[in-house]
Amino acid sequence: MELHCFLAGRKIAAAQFLEVRSPYDRRLVGRVGLANRAHVESAITIARAGGEPLTRHARFQILERTRVLLEQRREEFAQFMSAESGLCLRETRYETGRTLDVLTSAAHEALRDDGQMFAGDVSAQGKSRRIFTLREPLALAVAITPFNHPLNQVAHKLAPAIAAGTPLILKPSEKTPLTALRFAELLYEAGLPGRMLSVLLGPTAEVAAPLVSDPRVELVTFTGSAAVGKSIAANAGYKRVVLELGGNDPLIVLADADLDLAVTLAAEGSYRNSGQRCTAVKRILVAESLLEEFTRRLVARTQEYRSGDPADPETRVGTVIDEASAIHLEKVLHLAVQAGARVLTGGTRRGALLAPTVVDRVPRDAEMVVCESFGPLAPIMGVRDLDDAIALANSTAYGLSAGVVTNNLQQALQAVRQLRGGTVNINEVPGYRVESSPFGGIKDSGLGIKEGVIESIKTMTTVKTFSLPW
Repeated sequence: MELHCFLAGRKIAAAQFLEVRSPYDRRLVGRVGLANRAHVESAITIARAGGEPLTRHARFQILERTRVLLEQRREEFAQFMSAESGLCLRETRYETGRTLDVLTSAAHEALRDDGQMFAGDVSAQGKSRRIFTLREPLALAVAITPFNHPLNQVAHKLAPAIAAGTPLILKPSEKTPLTALRFAELLYEAGLPGRMLSVLLGPTAEVAAPLVSDPRVELVTFTGSAAVGKSIAANAGYKRVVLELGGNDPLIVLADADLDLAVTLAAEGSYRNSGQRCTAVKRILVAESLLEEFTRRLVARTQEYRSGDPADPETRVGTVIDEASAIHLEKVLHLAVQAGARVLTGGTRRGALLAPTVVDRVPRDAEMVVCESFGPLAPIMGVRDLDDAIALANSTAYGLSAGVVTNNLQQALQAVRQLRGGTVNINEVPGYRVESSPFGGIKDSGLGIKEGVIESIKTMTTVKTFSLPW
């Protein structure tokens, strides 16, 4: 399959192509014609030139039509995503469903006016006036998306932009660009004007770097690693920057926890999406009194997670994104073992396929748990009590999300207050959310600016205040 980048809705005639191969068996999934610096300049110029603004109803219709088209082709998208990312069908079917929710939420928000009104005579210094607010779209936004959610992350950038009426240039991951281009085709088919969206892929110096630094771009929204996010912040100049970066998310299992629930959350949180989520469970902090029984049960549950061919419906864990990533995970696992950790199940690698792995006795300073390990690893660490767990949870550079398993309301509230991060979920995985709820982190997980459909629309608009005699 051969796909092309889009310049304001039109396919680019490319001189160079990128091959996209399956992480599982290296077969060729497709080729993408690449863009260059001249295409970037044209995309910016066309978007900034503007056009007839889309009404709220028009934006709603485009998003709703896209949802209908995706619903009709959801299995096709799930199969396609699995082929290029190595994620198993269980995950890509789920992701397609989440993307439908994004489109639904954005369509509803396109119809909602969140303007405010203030009385002008509320003080002795006031006047008989009314003050009003309204939202206006930005002139141009740039979105840079990662490989781990090839469809949903793209939708989380594009759908709010459309709802807001903001033109956007998308630069998808070079590891999973095919799904993004197919999704753009749906948007154009649904009636999105070409000037509202360009999709460009090419060498960093030709595409991403000039998009980030160009002063005509008013917002850069990026999801990816902390290192790249900090580089974007340093080079973006005077513009809005929204960074959704990595995570090192703990699941804290307290002494009063429901063990069956805790084991389920630990397994699902560690292995869903091959562990490649910023909100995946990356450290399991277990009360010492439960440690032995919890570990035994998690090993047994992990052995139920079949890893293998992503296209096999029975597979529950596919590959990570490429063999280099799997080799890195294997390395941090070996380093932890050298420092005293034990591999209780899993730990085997074949190409980009890494079996779901339970590791206990993990030292608190092991690279596996200090840095973000982006794969199906479940490191177990004992903690004395909630205070010890909170101190350990807060000890890394990240601050995205956490899960706490407890039936004690006071301990739950203490965790909510004292865990440093953007989200704390009680008796749920760290990553639980709905598509419209605020999402984002602090420290190396982000600047505290939230995403989610509603918050993203806010970042893609400016508030204008005006007043009238009353």
